[in-house]
Amino acid sequence: MNLQPQGLFLQAVQLFQKENLDGAESLLKNVLLLQPKNSGALFLSGIISAKRGDLKKGIDLLLKAEKLEPNNADLNYNLANFLLMDGRHQMAIEFHKKSVKLNEGNFWAHTNYGISLSRLGRFEEALTCFKKAITIDPKSAVGWMNFGNIAFETQKYEDSLVCYSHAIQLKPDHAEAWFNSGNAYGEMKNHHQAMLQYDHAIQLKPDYAEAWSNKAGVLHHLKRYEEALLNYETALGINPNLDYLQGNLVHAQMLVCNWKNLKDNSAKLIESILNFHKPVNPFCLLAMNDSPQTQLVAAKDYVRKKFPRNGVLKDIPKIKHKKIRLGYFSADFKVHPVSILMAELFELHDRDKFELFAFSLGAADESDEMRAQLMPLFDSFIDVQNKKDIEIAVLARSLEIDIAVDLGGHTQGSRMGIFSYRAAPIQVNYLGYAGSAGSEYIDYIIADNVVIPQSERKFYSEKVVYLPHSYLVDDSRRKISDRRYSRIELNLPEAGFVFCCFNNGYKITPEYLDRWSGILRRVDGSVIWISEGSETFQNNLLQQFSDRGIASGRVVFAKRMPFQADHLARLRLADLFLDTGPYNAHTTAMDALRCGLPVLTCRGATFPGRVAASLLSNLGLNELIAENLDDYELMAVELATNLSTYQFIKDKLAENAASKPLFNTKLYAHHIETAFMEMYGRYQADLLPDHITISAEAMELGLSQT
Repeated sequence: MNLQPQGLFLQAVQLFQKENLDGAESLLKNVLLLQPKNSGALFLSGIISAKRGDLKKGIDLLLKAEKLEPNNADLNYNLANFLLMDGRHQMAIEFHKKSVKLNEGNFWAHTNYGISLSRLGRFEEALTCFKKAITIDPKSAVGWMNFGNIAFETQKYEDSLVCYSHAIQLKPDHAEAWFNSGNAYGEMKNHHQAMLQYDHAIQLKPDYAEAWSNKAGVLHHLKRYEEALLNYETALGINPNLDYLQGNLVHAQMLVCNWKNLKDNSAKLIESILNFHKPVNPFCLLAMNDSPQTQLVAAKDYVRKKFPRNGVLKDIPKIKHKKIRLGYFSADFKVHPVSILMAELFELHDRDKFELFAFSLGAADESDEMRAQLMPLFDSFIDVQNKKDIEIAVLARSLEIDIAVDLGGHTQGSRMGIFSYRAAPIQVNYLGYAGSAGSEYIDYIIADNVVIPQSERKFYSEKVVYLPHSYLVDDSRRKISDRRYSRIELNLPEAGFVFCCFNNGYKITPEYLDRWSGILRRVDGSVIWISEGSETFQNNLLQQFSDRGIASGRVVFAKRMPFQADHLARLRLADLFLDTGPYNAHTTAMDALRCGLPVLTCRGATFPGRVAASLLSNLGLNELIAENLDDYELMAVELATNLSTYQFIKDKLAENAASKPLFNTKLYAHHIETAFMEMYGRYQADLLPDHITISAEAMELGLSQT
């Protein structure tokens, strides 16, 4: 046997080429025993280690070889690629730089360099690399796809579609190009085309979990929830670890009250959250889980991975304005609960102290009455829906916005990425999202002592600003129609107690349906009146009631009313609003109380589960706040069967609605403006954000609030 290192090395190369990795590795060990600094043996040993899945060992061996042979083109190329595969992008870039110099005409050297740069958000540099790669091989579908991906990442969706189309023309069976086209169409709100692209990708690659999941997302957006659920289930069967899939599936189940395996699916979801496996959009979790700690973990993980703090823009210089420049950011400046509640507040803002800017992130129909009502209430109403996140942040900075108020959080249409660039020196989470944003760049969350007790501040990434009454605002000018509905025309029985719940269907849980069924069994002749939802939702819910012994005739579905004033008028036909948990009635509870309809709630353990309790406590109606579900059921039965108790509550609600501060929007405006001025005062005094309490008593005495 030839024991010379060079002979052993050549034998090892031959065995490697025949894919005999064990034999090659054994010979290479002998070579390195004889020549520890044999760069070729180190290089090949590193390749074998990487092929076996041990990237760390492979990288270490190639680093040793590179020190011995720094200008080896193949060595630098492979080392850069291994670092890329290992996620060590910053280090990979250094070797990619060398690799492209040593491999000037190598398409993949430039391509992989661009991928590393794009992973670090250095898109312009990445674009230069991909352009070079396309110059080398203009007929490469991969090259055009990477070109398109940069356009997509920089929100140039039409440009990305052109690139993806080139890739598809060059390689019609390129499933990923079809998939990426679907993503671009989705971002452009062309949902029909998006689904066609996903279907093409699935036809080419039936086990394409991401395509099944993203198609489900489009169906979800179109409110075709049952179809969405089927697609989510298919994706889960292919890849149960796909990012955010578990949460989307459970949320779709809840939207249509399909509770098959819901308990197990929810338990797996929580386990994944606590193990940081990217299973859920934080909004979906609010109705699934009653743990403030789990909600915070989910929000932080989501923001860290999707909207990390981005320091590409310079620090904002400190400027003091005579009027505080207040910027409200929302996708919901239209007929939507956020705008319905806030319209009067916008109008009441003191224009001697504040200048108001609206940054509209979403579209509205031309006929949308709320949009037309809102636009004149701002000093500037700016449509930014088609701008990139960084462009909106730069625009806000150019307008010298002092306080950026995010009305969306993690709800549909929100743009957390704007705030990751620091759109204003003070950034606030308010109203639209009942939970912590989970970010280091949102400074404050506006709340009250009921929704966020002081003992639970640790579960919020923001500093808490406590308003003296409920944090939830309302428009006191909202009108209730004069129309007098009869029970018969709304499909309600002429006699009997009418329970109701007009919450979104996803807020209804098996635990609450158990209690509602128990209440109906104990209150003869009673019915429950529920928002209609989809046909699938209705059928599933009726089946759930039937499984609990409740006949379908005792469940009445309320059709959607075209005018809110008419909806408020029909609420007068109900006798008691039964709340849900862990996600309460928010706007729907405010609606009910405004119409004189008592709301029965069970105090939850998180912000979204305590909103109804906040409203009731500020009306002096603590009698309607249960501390557990047993009491909730008993209280509902008592109110439905004891006329004197019920009448006492009705009278107290009517009296306190007129005298308590809940519906006093002018007073609310004064309180929240004081909060904004406290935030601004701290900033101007070079003080870091801190918890702030706005005390009604202190305001009367002119005392500090912090």
